[in-house]
Amino acid sequence: METLLFDAKNEGSVEAVANILKNGGLAAIPTETVYGLAANAFDAEACANIFRAKGRPGDNPLIVHICDTAMLSEIVSEFPEGAKRLAEKYWPGPLTMIMKKSEKIPDVTSAGLPSVAVRFPAHPVAREIIEKAGIPLAAPSANLSGSPSPTTFEHCTHDLMGRVDAIIDGGSCSVGVESTIISFAGEKPVLLRPGYITLEQLCEVLGEVEVSHAVLEKLEEGEKVLSPGMKYKHYAPKAQVTLIKASSEDYIKFVNEHAGKGVFALCFDEEAKMLVVSTVTYGSKFSDAQQAEHIFEALRKIDESGAEKVFAHSPKASGIGLAVYNRLIRAAGFDVIEI
Repeated sequence: METLLFDAKNEGSVEAVANILKNGGLAAIPTETVYGLAANAFDAEACANIFRAKGRPGDNPLIVHICDTAMLSEIVSEFPEGAKRLAEKYWPGPLTMIMKKSEKIPDVTSAGLPSVAVRFPAHPVAREIIEKAGIPLAAPSANLSGSPSPTTFEHCTHDLMGRVDAIIDGGSCSVGVESTIISFAGEKPVLLRPGYITLEQLCEVLGEVEVSHAVLEKLEEGEKVLSPGMKYKHYAPKAQVTLIKASSEDYIKFVNEHAGKGVFALCFDEEAKMLVVSTVTYGSKFSDAQQAEHIFEALRKIDESGAEKVFAHSPKASGIGLAVYNRLIRAAGFDVIEI
């Protein structure tokens, strides 16, 4: 397949990509979280092609992206009061809400579930593409399934050249981790994937929010995937990753004692100079927002470095840090050492 490359700054690029999507094609587009691989959410064949292009398991539902809340009437059968309150405060933005789906959403889009995940992105290019296409777009991350999510145009071209119809450059993603996912499909609101909109912020609007055990733990054998990002091993580089829960002092001591050929450290900026192994940093230990912005870029750098074994320093599991921790524990396949 020939993949056309576009720059959002160039006149006509956004419209060209919108036309490709309107006609059943696949295009990688920027959002504020990560780049997404988009297709017409109402077109079952186009959405099936997303799974084929990514090598994505068919039981992993897609998120439907909109550019106006008026589009919801065709996507969901109910818009719960709590979801309305969150939409007023955090849409457009990095928040996905799961609600009961309409009959227009094909089973392939929702992975056979009676619910659908919906997001109103803040990125102006994403919104303009949706508006010009005139359809909601299903869009998981624009990477090969299981590998670190793409936060730059270059990441998308590395993974998807020859697999999709188009990729459009909209610059680097400012948030850096996928959206927060909260479900309104059951009796209580449930956090299924942490993101830039934190659990604490959700609780401010809704009161109590249940946290799925899958945020910090493996899914049980045979347990249904209710949202993207719940798979056992996800976001992973090729190297073996072990997550280290420790103070900076204990982390540095542990890594230096386990130095060897092919051993790397995925650490905070402040720790790099004190380590005797090669390092890739993912932000300051004092800024979980910075850690979120750079974590996937750092995991890709590890791949480029040829690392074999990586000791990753765990972030705090609260606030935005919970999102970073959630991604790292899956990148490590739940291989964790607590010191």
